[in-house]
Amino acid sequence: MYTIPMKLYNTLSRKIEEFKPFVEKKVGLYACGPTVYDFAHIGHIRAYVFNDTLRKTFEYLGYQVKHVMNITDVGHLSDDGDHGEDKMEKGARKYGKTVWDIAQYYTDFFFNSMDAMNILRPKIVCKATDHIPEMIEMIQTLIKKGYAYETKDVVYFDITTFKTYGALSKQKSEDKKEAVREEVKIDPDKKHPADFVLWFKRVGKFKDHTMHWESPWGEGFPGWHIECSAMSKKYLGTTIDIHTGGIDHIPVHHENEIAQSEAANGVLFVHYWMHYHFLQVEGQKMSKSLGNFYTIDDIVKKGVDPMALRLLLLQSHYRQPMNFTWKALEATQEAYVKLKLQVAGLTNKSQKTSTISSSVGTQFKNTFVLAIENDLQTPQAVAVLFTMLKSDLSESEKLALLTDFDQVLGLNLLKQEKEIDIPSDIQKLAEKRRSAKEQKDFAQADALRSEIEKKGYTVEDTKDGFILSPSH
Repeated sequence: MYTIPMKLYNTLSRKIEEFKPFVEKKVGLYACGPTVYDFAHIGHIRAYVFNDTLRKTFEYLGYQVKHVMNITDVGHLSDDGDHGEDKMEKGARKYGKTVWDIAQYYTDFFFNSMDAMNILRPKIVCKATDHIPEMIEMIQTLIKKGYAYETKDVVYFDITTFKTYGALSKQKSEDKKEAVREEVKIDPDKKHPADFVLWFKRVGKFKDHTMHWESPWGEGFPGWHIECSAMSKKYLGTTIDIHTGGIDHIPVHHENEIAQSEAANGVLFVHYWMHYHFLQVEGQKMSKSLGNFYTIDDIVKKGVDPMALRLLLLQSHYRQPMNFTWKALEATQEAYVKLKLQVAGLTNKSQKTSTISSSVGTQFKNTFVLAIENDLQTPQAVAVLFTMLKSDLSESEKLALLTDFDQVLGLNLLKQEKEIDIPSDIQKLAEKRRSAKEQKDFAQADALRSEIEKKGYTVEDTKDGFILSPSH
């Protein structure tokens, strides 16, 4: 098999770079996880399909991936720039439950959604509320090194002490100052408008905050940004290979992670930063007020297989904005059903061990690998799959390639559905129809097809025979 080195677009350099892990054939991958105050929606699903495809690609290429993802269950305010209220408390008030109940309920919903999408669970899932000591320790280090300062309300990171602040977003601290919204009242004790919170004290507007812990600065709770720095350090060390997240994380959250991690640890924090673009719905931003906020449950209620949604998502590159439409999803659902039927036919008809043995089959595999190694060009990879299925390759080799490709695409193409017993009378009708077609008695063949359909079954012709399945 011909391969080229894995190439990834690095947000830090704004270039596609050859991937070079710190440890050969091992990848430390940290993915920004959900803030569990509301339902995971199809925008989140796109994000984690990207993370999952990235991981599966590396594993397909023979890497050992240590995949870590956080669960933010405290400290993420309604404005990423440390303004507003804690999203967890906002969610608890909205649904009339405790913050702890909210966190558990929406964490469960998130993982149920990911399971439905055939997204592998991270090797390590770390909840912010389980790692308060690690956060406090890192904040103490930052204060000791002169990167942070305490006020009557909070502990801030002083961005002027970190000379490369803004390297990820390409914004200078002066630009950050100008970007601060005028309507936000600046804390008079804050040295720079872009200084960010490491620890909120349980005073002022947060005096009744439900989630709080003892600290050297009094009772309180951590800021959002410190969580990922502390937890990634615990599970992946001070320098990690890849950190993923949405493009909205670039100017604030990830910029702040870099500053506090590199200031505390004294080494490079992340080698490759990878960011996915947003998903729109029918050309608009998804929101409940517009009535276009959809979860995996909404997809299933429409009679759509979650794998059809995954197929649709894979047909857009992760760095490009994507517009979701029901029309596109319905078309993809039809394509996915046909694809599964074709795979079932290959499985039934292939009598010998599936191997990729011909030069044409090898070329298909090489083309697929080149696509995924080139910054996860999944649209090209999916196109290779469909082109291969239309080729003149043998049934067994097609099956081998499908099995191979699906390790990355994750479409469950080879997953056996529940065994369906096709009644003998239906099978006999189908055989009679096949015989009529061979004798070119097409009128009789059409009549038999109609009879089969009236009995609740469909028959699909393949070049090797036919496939029977119950009507939906």
